[in-house]
Amino acid sequence: MAENNISSITGEPLMRSLNYRVILVEVFIALFLCINSVLITTFCMKDFFYTTMRYILFATTLTSDCLILIISNFLLLFDYFHLTMQIWLCLIMLILSSVYILVTPVTLTAMTLERYVAICMPLQHAELCSTRRALYCILIIHGLSSIPCIVILLISFLSASHSFYKQYKVCSLEVFIFYSWQSHLKAAINQLYFLIMSIIIIFCYVKIMKVVKSASGANKKSSWKGLRTVGLHAFQLLLCLIQLWCPFIETAVLQIDFMLYINVRYFNYITFYLAPRCLSPLIYGLRDEKFFLALKYYALRGLYKGICFHFSN
Repeated sequence: MAENNISSITGEPLMRSLNYRVILVEVFIALFLCINSVLITTFCMKDFFYTTMRYILFATTLTSDCLILIISNFLLLFDYFHLTMQIWLCLIMLILSSVYILVTPVTLTAMTLERYVAICMPLQHAELCSTRRALYCILIIHGLSSIPCIVILLISFLSASHSFYKQYKVCSLEVFIFYSWQSHLKAAINQLYFLIMSIIIIFCYVKIMKVVKSASGANKKSSWKGLRTVGLHAFQLLLCLIQLWCPFIETAVLQIDFMLYINVRYFNYITFYLAPRCLSPLIYGLRDEKFFLALKYYALRGLYKGICFHFSN
């Protein structure tokens, strides 16, 4: 939604509707940023979290989600008020946006693999999921997430003149699409990522399911919990990946009715862009016992200090 120009829309009823929607989006984004900030703070307060791979990857998704929410909100507001910026600044914003849109689903795939190793290969888990390997994993995640952006922008660099980057325009990805086949190439790369990540998720789910069926006692309970976590990762990943299909749906709807197009884009932005960013706090912030206890402890301690400070003044 933030990557497309909708500022040419006119008419008082439509503008009132859009104003209401923008305010609602701002409220959602502010709420998600506050929750994620509290979770990131909790992560940094305890040694155990930043020396354990799954919590390190969890913090990576939180940081990625915060960055993409801030950048997309910035682009959304510029787009809504039809504000222009220099192309080189727009390029930086879109590079960060394009990379971190993929960082979250790729990290979710890595977190699923970590759960697979923990449940199906418990004896190798400590070695394969060490802190050092987690840092390598983060570098690989960012490298893989950068490939589609590098390919598309490299083509744009070769197609545009030097003076092009000094122009002022409303920032959108379409500014850097000079040929229709660039959009097709971008779509093909995204679908390849979708296929690979879906295969990995399904493979891990099936393997964990087999372990759950053969486990007993405490091991069975732990395996079931891991299976449910992988299931939630799969649902979150599905929402993240469906956004790759949204441009195709929106293009088709635009040919039918413009108002329907606006409504569909708003729905897609809320459902497939914002909603997946609120599932990470649910999966680890509330469901994970260790993290939830730490979150509750630091939240209550912060509240207590705030009350004491208020009454002392």
